[in-house]
Amino acid sequence: MTLCSSPRAFCLGLAAAALLSLSAVNRAQAEAQLLIEAATGKVLHAENATYPWYPASVTKLMTAYTTLRAVRDGKVSFNTLLTMSRNAVAQQPTKMGFKLGTTVTIDNALKMLMVKSANDIAVAIAEGVGGSIEGFADMMNANARRLGMSQSNFVNPNGLPAENHVTSARDLGILARALIREFPESDGFWHISSMRYGNRVYHNYNSLIDRYPGADGMKTGFICASGYNVVASATRNGRRLIAIVLGAYSGAVRAQKAGALLERGFNSGGLSWLTPSLGTVDSLAPVDAQPPNLRDEMCGGHRRKPASEDNEEEEPNPDTPVAGNGESDQSGQAYMLSNLKPANGKFVLGPPVDTSAPTVVFTGPADHPDAAPVASAATKKKKRVAKTAADKPAGDKPAKAQKTAKPAKLAKPKVSSAAQ
Repeated sequence: MTLCSSPRAFCLGLAAAALLSLSAVNRAQAEAQLLIEAATGKVLHAENATYPWYPASVTKLMTAYTTLRAVRDGKVSFNTLLTMSRNAVAQQPTKMGFKLGTTVTIDNALKMLMVKSANDIAVAIAEGVGGSIEGFADMMNANARRLGMSQSNFVNPNGLPAENHVTSARDLGILARALIREFPESDGFWHISSMRYGNRVYHNYNSLIDRYPGADGMKTGFICASGYNVVASATRNGRRLIAIVLGAYSGAVRAQKAGALLERGFNSGGLSWLTPSLGTVDSLAPVDAQPPNLRDEMCGGHRRKPASEDNEEEEPNPDTPVAGNGESDQSGQAYMLSNLKPANGKFVLGPPVDTSAPTVVFTGPADHPDAAPVASAATKKKKRVAKTAADKPAGDKPAKAQKTAKPAKLAKPKVSSAAQ
């Protein structure tokens, strides 16, 4: 006997429930969110956090982690020179665009990796630290296993599309905590708002930096299959939170949703006891599923602008609820802090505010006689001389000496269907 041998009204009800369930599943596969405390790993909000996902350029957090461990283990130093190989030069689409044979220190490479999300730099790091992309991927995966990132597998250092290159919001939360706890001295890498190379200034794709109070990291990512991803961190009154959004519709939506999650976490105050106990990020149970492929939704012809990491200004779809405002999907995989809205109503990011001068990067060795930036000249005369040199094409001779064996102190504070 089938269910539809029951009364007609009952059958119609079952059909409607099935359609609603299917709709909820489709929505569930379209986005993932996670909010945790950096110090304790306590989960404050989780929505599809254990679904596998294509990480895109958020991969570069593991690239940085693997590199920092190699520095700590004495295998390389921040002043070790990396060389742009043919393979590195050939990377697309977001890149520094250095010529074959150009050299760059690991310190400068990490800054370029985090701000510009340069795919060519990621390959130079992989080849210089791991000997090859494959060798570096093995190091990345070994670190992932050691950290308990059971849903992650890395094929390359930049997040360019690859079928078996996957992670989850859960695993990215574990990784973000590891970076913060294990390498506090390198924390400045995650929140450089802009960098200067020669006469060019590059702004960080993480638009929360200098827009959200207390924002101090970490990395964005985009490919058509993944949608717009971000791992964001912020600190207020000594409390640091990590927000992860995967699969947002644009860069603007990504930043808005991450900011709303952070705001909800900071504003929970003494009402945190109302939050259901969700345990720690490590204890979240992985979901055995295929990662959603959002190519049609993200890169279809319906968009006003071609989707890419550069598409930061597309405003949120008014029909798309923003988590953290008490309006998000309440499916079985969604856990909200509460239904309380921020004190000022709907959360909106403020305009960008430059809080510090661009961090200067350069090619060539750290003690190169022309390594210092144009902007660091002490007098107007020196600035005029340096500007003349800076007008030449960028290469291995950026500007004045910076004699130090340690990485430069960091000031606190766009990919297409191919990746960022």
